[in-house]
Amino acid sequence: MNPAMNSAMNGPWFVELLARNGDVLLRQCVDALPIRIGRGYDNDVILDDDYAAAAHAVVEQDAAGRLLLRDLGSRNGIVVAGRRRQEAVLSGDTVVRIGHTALRVRAAGFPVALELVDRTFHGWEGVLPGAAGLLLAGAVALLARWLGDTEFFELARYAEALAGGLAAALLWGGMWAFANRLFGRHARLGRHLFVFGCGSAALAGYVLLGSLLAYAFSAESFTHYGSHVAVVLLAGMVYFHLCTIRPRNRVRYRWMCAGLAVLCSSLILTGNVQRTGRLSDELYMSVLLPPRFRLSPDHGVDEFMRAVEAMQGPLDRSRGRKPGDDEIDD
Repeated sequence: MNPAMNSAMNGPWFVELLARNGDVLLRQCVDALPIRIGRGYDNDVILDDDYAAAAHAVVEQDAAGRLLLRDLGSRNGIVVAGRRRQEAVLSGDTVVRIGHTALRVRAAGFPVALELVDRTFHGWEGVLPGAAGLLLAGAVALLARWLGDTEFFELARYAEALAGGLAAALLWGGMWAFANRLFGRHARLGRHLFVFGCGSAALAGYVLLGSLLAYAFSAESFTHYGSHVAVVLLAGMVYFHLCTIRPRNRVRYRWMCAGLAVLCSSLILTGNVQRTGRLSDELYMSVLLPPRFRLSPDHGVDEFMRAVEAMQGPLDRSRGRKPGDDEIDD
C-alpha cells in the first residue's frame, strides 16, 4: 500500500475542482468518509453544474482500504479517461469528470512534487517591458517607412506608419495575452509585447545587415533566402510566447517550433521552384546602396561580354540549334 493510500485511511481528504488546463480552481477539505458529491445542498461537496445529479456520486473506502468513487445511479455517470464507469479507484492523480466538472480527491498526506525552478522571468513583465516592446515596434515601423519613402516628407505618412506598427504589436500581443490568460492564469501582456518588439527589431536588423552584406560583397544569398531567416525569427517569437504561457514544456516547444520552421521553409522553396524554377526568392538583388558601401571588386565590360558569349553555346543547344547556324543562314 502506497503512502497516499495509508493517508487515505486516516484523512482528512481534499476534493479539488480542476480547470481544463489542469489548474486547481477550488480545493475543499472534508474530514470524514463517505464524501457525498452532487448538486444538492445536502452533499459534502456541492457542484454548481447543471449536468450533475442532486446526489451524483460518493467517495468511500472499499474492503481493501482503497479510496473508491461510486456512481449513485445518475443519468450522466462518472467518466475516467474518456470512459464511463460505475466506480473508479482514486489514486490521488485520478481525474474524474462528473457532468462538466473535472475533479480529483487527495488525502492530506499525498506526496507533492519537488519545488520547480522559477523560469518565468517575472522581472520581464508589466508596464516597462510592454512599453519597451511598443517602442521597438514603433521604431521598426518608422524605419521601414523612412527606407521606403520616395516622396517629400509628410508627417501624416509617418504618423500612419507609427499607428500601424503599434496596432500590429497590440493585436499580436493581445492574442497571445488572451491565450496566456486562458491557459496560464495570467495575461502577461507586457512580456508578449516585449517579445513582439524584439522579434520585429531582429527582423529589421537582419534585413538591413543582409542587404548591406549582399551589396558590399556580392553575396546575394543574404537577400535571395531572407524569407527563411524571417521564418526562423517568427518561430523563435512563437517559442518565447509559448514559454511565457507554459514554461514547463520548453523542450516540446523547441521541437514544435523547429518543425514549424522547417515546414514553412519547405513550402517557400517549393513555391519558388513552381513559379520560377529556382530555389531563391528572387533572381536579382533588389537593394542598391551608395557606392562607398561596395567592397567587392567591380567587373569590367569585357569580362561581362565574355560571360555572355560563353552562354551562347548552352542556349543554342537548349533550343536545338548548333553554334554558327545564324552565320550560315545569313
